Amino acid sequence: MKTNSLLLCFSSLLLLGSCKSDKASFDASGSFEAEEILISSEVNGTIKELTIEEGQTLKAGQYIGYIDSVQLYLKKKQLEAQIDAVLSKRPDVAVQLAALKEQLKTAEKEQKRISNLVKADAATTKQLDDINASIELIKKQTEAQRSSLDISSEGIGKETVPLGIQVEQVNDQLRKCRIINPINGTVLNKYANANETAVQGRPLYKIADLSTIILRAYITGDQLPRLKLNQQVTVHTDDGQGGFKQAQGRVSWISDKAEFTPKTIQTKDERANMVYAIKVMVKNDGSYKIGMYGELKFN
Repeated sequence: MKTNSLLLCFSSLLLLGSCKSDKASFDASGSFEAEEILISSEVNGTIKELTIEEGQTLKAGQYIGYIDSVQLYLKKKQLEAQIDAVLSKRPDVAVQLAALKEQLKTAEKEQKRISNLVKADAATTKQLDDINASIELIKKQTEAQRSSLDISSEGIGKETVPLGIQVEQVNDQLRKCRIINPINGTVLNKYANANETAVQGRPLYKIADLSTIILRAYITGDQLPRLKLNQQVTVHTDDGQGGFKQAQGRVSWISDKAEFTPKTIQTKDERANMVYAIKVMVKNDGSYKIGMYGELKFN
């Protein structure tokens, strides 16, 4: 019995020593996180459709629903009707100048007739001068009338510019009524459902790209010289069978400011009060989850 007790005690000490050795073999530890994005409504209205569920994988540009746009559509039709009403006041230059063109055509015929009569000594040069002056007058009247009509037409056209801009604004709002997912990722949280009222700026859902996950870890100042950006490190996580799963990660960020050790984080030197945060990018095969604990070994 005494021998067995000694063996058991010795085995326990070996096991404890082994655990401490394993723990000390890691250079840093932390937890996994992802770049989470809140997708908010860009317009006000009733959500008519929102076909997403938490845990669903979405693609960038994927249509997932829409917000009621009837009032916006009616506003657009009203603006377009106002534009048509304003443009209907634009003068018809061709019709307005038709009378003067006929006068000019008649005067030119008379000019030709009198010119022939003058050559035959059947008319005086004064008659020819008079008809020439009449033709010049009609031409000047035509140009003056054309200029006046063009100015009027241009002014009416400018009146429609603000209305056209309003139409473009409504078109932009109508496009925003269609809910389009912006990035590839997994829906983490859903905050709204169909038939609820959407408010501009209020979140509809939260999404994150989990294909690459981030391990935020903390190191001491003594460890800083051993790390650099884009350095490869080994990431260790529990495999659920008493061992560790290993994966390669890349250091994507190193904080330039020290902070107090977070209570939930243990560093290699547990007595360190000030640590530096780092981010390690790890390819996710689906086994890494947000909040999971992980440890690092510098390569």
